Amino acid sequence: MSVMLNRLFDHSTLSRDEAKQLLTDIANEAFTTAQTTAIMTAYNMRSVDVQELAGFRDAMLQLATPVNLGTHDVIDLCGTGGDGKNTFNISTLASFVVAACGIQVAKHGNYGVSSVSGSSNVLEALGYRFTNNEEQLKRELNDAGITILHAPLFHPAMARVAPIRKELGVKTFFNMLGPLVNPARPAYQSVGVFSMQLARSYGYLLQDDVIQGQRKSYSILHAHDGYDEVSLTGPVRVITDRGVRDLSAGSFGSKLLNQQEIYGGGTIEEAARIFRQVLAGQGTDAQNAVVCANAAVAMDTVERGGVNHAYAKGITALTSGAAQECFDRLLLVNAAG
Repeated sequence: MSVMLNRLFDHSTLSRDEAKQLLTDIANEAFTTAQTTAIMTAYNMRSVDVQELAGFRDAMLQLATPVNLGTHDVIDLCGTGGDGKNTFNISTLASFVVAACGIQVAKHGNYGVSSVSGSSNVLEALGYRFTNNEEQLKRELNDAGITILHAPLFHPAMARVAPIRKELGVKTFFNMLGPLVNPARPAYQSVGVFSMQLARSYGYLLQDDVIQGQRKSYSILHAHDGYDEVSLTGPVRVITDRGVRDLSAGSFGSKLLNQQEIYGGGTIEEAARIFRQVLAGQGTDAQNAVVCANAAVAMDTVERGGVNHAYAKGITALTSGAAQECFDRLLLVNAAG
Protein backbone atom coordinates (compact mmCIF):
# COMPACT_ATOMS: atom_id res chain seq x y z
CA MET A 1 0.00 0.00 0.00
CA SER A 2 2.85 2.39 0.82
CA VAL A 3 4.26 1.85 -2.66
CA MET A 4 0.91 2.83 -4.21
CA LEU A 5 0.59 5.91 -2.02
CA ASN A 6 4.11 7.04 -2.83
CA ARG A 7 3.33 6.73 -6.53
CA LEU A 8 0.22 8.85 -6.12
CA PHE A 9 2.00 11.46 -4.01
CA ASP A 10 4.76 11.60 -6.64
CA HIS A 11 2.06 12.40 -9.24
CA SER A 12 2.67 9.13 -11.09
CA THR A 13 -0.37 7.96 -13.04
CA LEU A 14 -1.89 4.49 -12.91
CA SER A 15 -2.81 2.35 -15.88
CA ARG A 16 -6.47 1.63 -16.53
CA ASP A 17 -6.12 -1.85 -14.99
CA GLU A 18 -4.25 -0.51 -11.95
CA ALA A 19 -6.91 2.14 -11.36
CA LYS A 20 -9.63 -0.48 -11.66
CA GLN A 21 -7.91 -2.68 -9.08
CA LEU A 22 -7.37 0.26 -6.73
CA LEU A 23 -11.04 1.17 -6.64
CA THR A 24 -12.04 -2.50 -6.37
CA ASP A 25 -9.81 -2.78 -3.30
CA ILE A 26 -11.40 0.35 -1.80
CA ALA A 27 -14.86 -1.14 -2.34
CA ASN A 28 -13.80 -4.44 -0.79
CA GLU A 29 -12.42 -2.61 2.27
CA ALA A 30 -8.88 -3.82 1.64
CA PHE A 31 -7.58 -0.52 3.03
CA THR A 32 -7.94 1.16 6.39
CA THR A 33 -9.97 4.36 6.69
CA ALA A 34 -6.73 6.33 6.95
CA GLN A 35 -5.34 4.73 3.79
CA THR A 36 -8.53 5.35 1.83
CA THR A 37 -8.56 8.96 3.00
CA ALA A 38 -4.93 9.31 1.88
CA ILE A 39 -5.79 7.99 -1.58
CA MET A 40 -8.70 10.40 -1.95
CA THR A 41 -6.52 13.27 -0.73
CA ALA A 42 -3.74 12.37 -3.18
CA TYR A 43 -6.19 12.73 -6.07
CA ASN A 44 -7.19 16.16 -4.77
CA MET A 45 -3.55 17.19 -5.18
CA ARG A 46 -3.39 16.34 -8.86
CA SER A 47 -5.72 15.73 -11.79
CA VAL A 48 -7.09 12.30 -12.64
CA ASP A 49 -5.67 10.90 -15.88
CA VAL A 50 -8.12 9.73 -18.54
CA GLN A 51 -6.97 6.11 -18.19
CA GLU A 52 -7.38 6.31 -14.42
CA LEU A 53 -10.87 7.71 -14.81
CA ALA A 54 -11.69 4.89 -17.23
CA GLY A 55 -10.35 2.29 -14.78
CA PHE A 56 -12.30 3.73 -11.87
CA ARG A 57 -15.45 3.67 -14.00
CA ASP A 58 -14.78 0.06 -15.05
CA ALA A 59 -14.56 -0.99 -11.41
CA MET A 60 -17.67 0.90 -10.34
CA LEU A 61 -19.80 -0.56 -13.12
CA GLN A 62 -18.47 -4.08 -12.54
CA LEU A 63 -19.22 -3.85 -8.82
CA ALA A 64 -22.59 -2.12 -9.23
CA THR A 65 -25.92 -3.71 -8.50
CA PRO A 66 -27.36 -4.04 -12.01
CA VAL A 67 -30.76 -2.66 -12.93
CA ASN A 68 -32.81 -3.39 -16.04
CA LEU A 69 -35.42 -0.71 -16.72
CA GLY A 70 -36.58 -2.46 -19.88
CA THR A 71 -34.91 0.18 -22.06
CA HIS A 72 -31.65 2.07 -22.38
CA ASP A 73 -33.37 4.91 -24.27
CA VAL A 74 -33.42 7.15 -21.23
CA ILE A 75 -31.40 10.22 -20.32
CA ASP A 76 -29.56 11.04 -17.14
CA LEU A 77 -29.12 14.65 -16.03
CA CYS A 78 -26.41 14.45 -13.41
CA GLY A 79 -23.62 16.81 -12.46
CA THR A 80 -20.37 16.13 -10.67
CA GLY A 81 -20.97 18.82 -8.07
CA GLY A 82 -17.89 20.27 -6.49
CA ASP A 83 -18.08 23.64 -8.22
CA GLY A 84 -18.50 25.43 -4.89
CA LYS A 85 -21.36 27.58 -6.23
CA ASN A 86 -24.21 26.29 -4.02
CA THR A 87 -26.95 26.68 -6.59
CA PHE A 88 -30.43 25.28 -5.99
CA ASN A 89 -31.16 21.78 -7.35
CA ILE A 90 -31.22 22.82 -10.98
CA SER A 91 -30.48 19.53 -12.75
CA THR A 92 -33.01 17.65 -10.59
CA LEU A 93 -35.75 20.15 -11.43
CA ALA A 94 -34.68 20.07 -15.08
CA SER A 95 -35.12 16.29 -15.00
CA PHE A 96 -38.83 16.68 -14.25
CA VAL A 97 -39.18 19.26 -17.02
CA VAL A 98 -37.55 16.83 -19.47
CA ALA A 99 -39.83 14.01 -18.33
CA ALA A 100 -42.87 16.28 -18.74
CA CYS A 101 -41.76 16.86 -22.33
CA GLY A 102 -41.99 13.14 -23.07
CA ILE A 103 -38.36 12.02 -22.70
CA GLN A 104 -37.86 9.30 -20.11
CA VAL A 105 -35.31 10.07 -17.39
CA ALA A 106 -33.25 7.74 -15.18
CA LYS A 107 -31.81 10.24 -12.70
CA HIS A 108 -28.64 9.12 -10.94
CA GLY A 109 -27.87 11.08 -7.77
CA ASN A 110 -26.48 11.20 -4.27
CA TYR A 111 -26.42 13.23 -1.10
CA GLY A 112 -24.51 16.50 -1.21
CA VAL A 113 -20.91 16.40 -0.06
CA SER A 114 -19.42 19.76 -0.96
CA SER A 115 -22.82 21.49 -1.30
CA VAL A 116 -25.71 21.98 1.12
CA SER A 117 -28.21 19.81 -0.74
CA GLY A 118 -27.55 17.16 -3.36
CA SER A 119 -30.37 15.70 -5.43
CA SER A 120 -30.91 12.87 -2.95
CA ASN A 121 -31.16 15.29 -0.01
CA VAL A 122 -33.92 17.34 -1.61
CA LEU A 123 -35.89 14.40 -3.01
CA GLU A 124 -35.78 12.60 0.33
CA ALA A 125 -36.91 15.78 2.10
CA LEU A 126 -39.86 15.95 -0.30
CA GLY A 127 -40.98 12.40 0.46
CA TYR A 128 -39.30 10.18 -2.11
CA ARG A 129 -38.13 6.83 -0.71
CA PHE A 130 -35.04 5.39 -2.38
CA THR A 131 -35.10 1.83 -3.63
CA ASN A 132 -33.15 -0.54 -5.83
CA ASN A 133 -36.20 -2.71 -6.47
CA GLU A 134 -36.16 -3.15 -10.24
CA GLU A 135 -39.90 -3.61 -10.70
CA GLN A 136 -40.72 -0.49 -8.70
CA LEU A 137 -38.18 1.55 -10.66
CA LYS A 138 -39.75 0.32 -13.91
CA ARG A 139 -43.22 1.32 -12.70
CA GLU A 140 -41.98 4.78 -11.80
CA LEU A 141 -40.36 5.20 -15.21
CA ASN A 142 -43.42 3.96 -17.09
CA ASP A 143 -46.01 5.85 -15.04
CA ALA A 144 -44.18 9.10 -14.28
CA GLY A 145 -41.60 9.20 -17.08
CA ILE A 146 -38.81 9.39 -14.51
CA THR A 147 -37.17 7.25 -11.86
CA ILE A 148 -34.46 7.95 -9.30
CA LEU A 149 -31.35 5.83 -8.82
CA HIS A 150 -29.77 6.71 -5.47
CA ALA A 151 -26.10 5.93 -5.96
CA PRO A 152 -25.27 4.27 -2.58
CA LEU A 153 -27.97 1.62 -3.18
CA PHE A 154 -26.24 0.54 -6.39
CA HIS A 155 -22.58 1.23 -5.70
CA PRO A 156 -20.98 -0.42 -2.66
CA ALA A 157 -17.84 1.63 -3.13
CA MET A 158 -19.78 4.88 -2.77
CA ALA A 159 -21.62 3.60 0.28
CA ARG A 160 -18.39 2.59 2.00
CA VAL A 161 -16.59 5.87 1.42
CA ALA A 162 -19.63 8.05 2.18
CA PRO A 163 -18.59 8.75 5.82
CA ILE A 164 -15.08 9.74 4.69
CA ARG A 165 -16.41 12.00 1.93
CA LYS A 166 -18.82 13.65 4.35
CA GLU A 167 -16.10 14.24 6.93
CA LEU A 168 -13.72 15.68 4.33
CA GLY A 169 -16.46 17.96 3.01
CA VAL A 170 -14.70 18.63 -0.30
CA LYS A 171 -15.00 17.14 -3.76
CA THR A 172 -13.06 13.93 -4.38
CA PHE A 173 -12.57 11.71 -7.40
CA PHE A 174 -15.88 10.06 -6.50
CA ASN A 175 -17.57 13.30 -7.61
CA MET A 176 -15.97 12.75 -11.01
CA LEU A 177 -17.35 9.23 -11.22
CA GLY A 178 -21.01 9.74 -10.27
CA PRO A 179 -22.33 10.77 -13.70
CA LEU A 180 -20.30 8.03 -15.43
CA VAL A 181 -21.66 5.06 -13.52
CA ASN A 182 -25.44 5.18 -13.80
CA PRO A 183 -26.35 1.47 -13.38
CA ALA A 184 -29.19 1.77 -15.92
CA ARG A 185 -26.57 2.43 -18.65
CA PRO A 186 -28.55 5.30 -20.26
CA ALA A 187 -28.12 5.84 -23.99
CA TYR A 188 -28.25 9.62 -23.48
CA GLN A 189 -26.40 11.79 -21.02
CA SER A 190 -26.39 15.48 -20.13
CA VAL A 191 -23.70 16.05 -17.54
CA GLY A 192 -22.17 19.09 -15.90
CA VAL A 193 -18.58 18.99 -14.64
CA PHE A 194 -16.59 21.26 -12.34
CA SER A 195 -13.55 21.89 -14.56
CA MET A 196 -12.68 22.22 -18.22
CA GLN A 197 -9.99 19.58 -17.89
CA LEU A 198 -12.53 17.09 -16.58
CA ALA A 199 -14.90 18.06 -19.41
CA ARG A 200 -12.24 17.04 -21.90
CA SER A 201 -11.61 13.74 -20.10
CA TYR A 202 -15.34 13.01 -20.09
CA GLY A 203 -15.38 13.82 -23.80
CA TYR A 204 -12.78 11.16 -24.53
CA LEU A 205 -14.65 8.52 -22.53
CA LEU A 206 -18.15 9.26 -23.78
CA GLN A 207 -17.03 9.59 -27.40
CA ASP A 208 -15.51 6.13 -27.11
CA ASP A 209 -18.86 4.89 -25.74
CA VAL A 210 -20.58 6.26 -28.86
CA ILE A 211 -18.01 4.62 -31.13
CA GLN A 212 -18.48 1.31 -29.30
CA GLY A 213 -22.28 1.57 -29.62
CA GLN A 214 -22.79 1.84 -25.85
CA ARG A 215 -24.24 5.36 -25.97
CA LYS A 216 -26.22 7.32 -28.57
CA SER A 217 -25.54 10.92 -27.64
CA TYR A 218 -24.15 13.10 -24.86
CA SER A 219 -23.63 16.70 -23.78
CA ILE A 220 -20.92 17.75 -21.31
CA LEU A 221 -21.31 21.18 -19.71
CA HIS A 222 -18.86 23.51 -18.01
CA ALA A 223 -19.58 27.21 -17.60
CA HIS A 224 -16.70 29.59 -18.24
CA ASP A 225 -17.19 31.05 -14.75
CA GLY A 226 -16.93 27.64 -13.08
CA TYR A 227 -20.46 26.24 -12.79
CA ASP A 228 -21.06 22.55 -13.49
CA GLU A 229 -24.25 23.41 -15.40
CA VAL A 230 -25.79 26.04 -17.63
CA SER A 231 -25.87 28.91 -15.13
CA LEU A 232 -26.87 31.71 -17.54
CA THR A 233 -24.37 33.88 -15.64
CA GLY A 234 -22.04 33.75 -18.64
CA PRO A 235 -21.05 31.48 -21.54
CA VAL A 236 -21.05 27.71 -21.13
CA ARG A 237 -18.86 25.27 -23.06
CA VAL A 238 -20.83 22.30 -24.40
CA ILE A 239 -18.92 19.24 -25.63
CA THR A 240 -21.09 16.76 -27.55
CA ASP A 241 -20.74 13.83 -29.90
CA ARG A 242 -21.42 16.39 -32.63
CA GLY A 243 -18.64 18.79 -31.67
CA VAL A 244 -17.87 21.66 -29.31
CA ARG A 245 -19.70 24.97 -28.95
CA ASP A 246 -20.24 27.83 -26.53
CA LEU A 247 -23.76 28.86 -25.58
CA SER A 248 -24.81 32.15 -24.03
CA ALA A 249 -27.98 33.22 -22.26
CA GLY A 250 -29.14 34.57 -25.62
CA SER A 251 -28.86 31.10 -27.15
CA PHE A 252 -31.91 30.19 -25.07
CA GLY A 253 -33.70 33.50 -25.46
CA SER A 254 -32.91 34.36 -21.84
CA LYS A 255 -31.28 37.35 -20.20
CA LEU A 256 -27.95 37.16 -18.35
CA LEU A 257 -28.34 36.22 -14.68
CA ASN A 258 -26.29 37.01 -11.61
CA GLN A 259 -25.08 34.43 -9.11
CA GLN A 260 -27.42 35.46 -6.30
CA GLU A 261 -30.47 34.77 -8.49
CA ILE A 262 -29.68 31.02 -8.57
CA TYR A 263 -28.50 30.62 -4.98
CA GLY A 264 -29.60 27.38 -3.37
CA GLY A 265 -30.12 28.35 0.25
CA GLY A 266 -28.26 27.49 3.43
CA THR A 267 -30.14 24.36 4.53
CA ILE A 268 -31.77 21.28 3.02
CA GLU A 269 -35.14 22.65 4.17
CA GLU A 270 -34.55 25.87 2.26
CA ALA A 271 -33.42 23.93 -0.80
CA ALA A 272 -36.62 21.86 -0.62
CA ARG A 273 -38.72 25.03 -0.34
CA ILE A 274 -37.09 26.50 -3.45
CA PHE A 275 -37.61 23.19 -5.26
CA ARG A 276 -41.33 23.15 -4.41
CA GLN A 277 -41.82 26.76 -5.44
CA VAL A 278 -40.14 26.38 -8.80
CA LEU A 279 -41.94 23.12 -9.56
CA ALA A 280 -45.28 24.71 -8.63
CA GLY A 281 -44.70 27.47 -11.16
CA GLN A 282 -43.99 30.01 -8.42
CA GLY A 283 -40.26 30.36 -9.12
CA THR A 284 -38.66 33.61 -10.20
CA ASP A 285 -38.04 34.28 -13.88
CA ALA A 286 -34.34 33.62 -13.25
CA GLN A 287 -35.01 30.26 -11.56
CA ASN A 288 -37.36 29.15 -14.31
CA ALA A 289 -34.89 30.23 -16.97
CA VAL A 290 -31.91 28.35 -15.56
CA VAL A 291 -33.94 25.17 -15.02
CA CYS A 292 -35.33 25.24 -18.55
CA ALA A 293 -31.94 26.06 -20.09
CA ASN A 294 -30.49 22.89 -18.57
CA ALA A 295 -33.57 20.93 -19.61
CA ALA A 296 -33.15 22.32 -23.12
CA VAL A 297 -29.61 21.01 -23.46
CA ALA A 298 -30.81 17.59 -22.30
CA MET A 299 -33.75 17.57 -24.73
CA ASP A 300 -31.49 18.68 -27.58
CA THR A 301 -29.15 15.79 -26.72
CA VAL A 302 -31.98 13.38 -27.51
CA GLU A 303 -34.08 15.20 -30.11
CA ARG A 304 -31.45 17.41 -31.79
CA GLY A 305 -34.00 20.11 -32.53
CA GLY A 306 -31.96 23.01 -31.15
CA VAL A 307 -31.79 24.47 -27.65
CA ASN A 308 -33.95 27.50 -28.40
CA HIS A 309 -36.92 25.35 -29.44
CA ALA A 310 -36.35 22.96 -26.53
CA TYR A 311 -36.15 25.87 -24.07
CA ALA A 312 -39.58 27.10 -25.14
CA LYS A 313 -41.00 23.59 -24.64
CA GLY A 314 -39.43 23.47 -21.20
CA ILE A 315 -40.90 26.80 -20.12
CA THR A 316 -44.35 25.56 -21.15
CA ALA A 317 -43.91 22.28 -19.29
CA LEU A 318 -42.82 24.09 -16.14
CA THR A 319 -45.34 26.93 -16.09
CA SER A 320 -48.30 24.78 -17.16
CA GLY A 321 -47.88 22.40 -14.24
CA ALA A 322 -46.86 19.41 -16.37
CA ALA A 323 -43.52 19.04 -14.57
CA GLN A 324 -45.32 19.20 -11.21
CA GLU A 325 -47.65 16.44 -12.41
CA CYS A 326 -44.66 14.22 -13.24
CA PHE A 327 -43.29 14.77 -9.75
CA ASP A 328 -46.65 14.05 -8.11
CA ARG A 329 -47.04 10.83 -10.13
CA LEU A 330 -43.53 9.75 -9.15
CA LEU A 331 -44.30 10.23 -5.45
CA LEU A 332 -47.60 8.38 -5.82
CA VAL A 333 -46.03 5.33 -7.49
CA ASN A 334 -43.11 5.44 -5.10
CA ALA A 335 -45.39 5.49 -2.04
CA ALA A 336 -47.39 2.55 -3.40
CA GLY A 337 -44.20 0.51 -3.58
